[in-house]
Amino acid sequence: MDNSKKKELAVFATKARIGIIEGVHSAKAGHPGGSLSICEVLSYLYNEEMRVDPKNPKWQSRDRFVLSKGHGAPALYATLALKGFFPVEDLKTLRKSDSYLQGHPNMNKIPGVDMSTGSLGQGISAAVGMAIGAKLDNADFRVYTILGDGEIEEGEVWEAAMLAGNRQLDNLVAIVDYNGLQIDGTIEEVNSAYPIADKFKAFNWNVIEIDGHNYDEIEAAFNNAKQTKGKPTCIVMKTVKGKGVSYMENAVGWHGKAPNDEEYEIAMGELNAALKELEA
Repeated sequence: MDNSKKKELAVFATKARIGIIEGVHSAKAGHPGGSLSICEVLSYLYNEEMRVDPKNPKWQSRDRFVLSKGHGAPALYATLALKGFFPVEDLKTLRKSDSYLQGHPNMNKIPGVDMSTGSLGQGISAAVGMAIGAKLDNADFRVYTILGDGEIEEGEVWEAAMLAGNRQLDNLVAIVDYNGLQIDGTIEEVNSAYPIADKFKAFNWNVIEIDGHNYDEIEAAFNNAKQTKGKPTCIVMKTVKGKGVSYMENAVGWHGKAPNDEEYEIAMGELNAALKELEA
């Protein structure tokens, strides 16, 4: 990938991070840590990989995206707003009682959301169903889903993985946000799902391990997935929880709380400085 394209994607991801902090701070609630960790992959998906049309969110031939880790909604909302599915200003209404942007995605109210998620483990099951439906209809759309590494402790994830492997769903890509932390501590402390890659391989998946903040590796992984036939693909991406905000990075306490006014100013200062440098 050339440097100008990387810069465009990095600018988009940084603007998404700004939107995440704006929304969570305004709501005084939400999940910043695991939202900040997936901005690069969302930037790539919505700008380079997926076939979507903000002017026609229900376009039948669009690629489908399911945020299985539904609490990462602030990242998805910021991405969709930046792509023009709805106004960026609406991000500040996150979790307000009269807002359509609630704590978890709602497919009935939010343009660009293909599946309502929040109960961990269920999103990948919906994505598998969508991929099977595409095969039955001979439709050429692809299905993408992002899971948390804490989420994959749910048994339903592995039932879905088993079915996807058995049905040879090569139109399905599952992305695991491997940041090593969940709400109660490290993955190892709570209920280790390691080794993640080996588990998906055992269910007949094509597995790729990458740095989830490196655009060259992200691009190569999705190109590999498109070229793989007869198997679904799992991209296990190592990320930094809270990426882009110094005091949130690798800090388990920022899984599910909002910054106060002072913390908000620090975060916005860092992110705006990063954006200014990218745009220079």
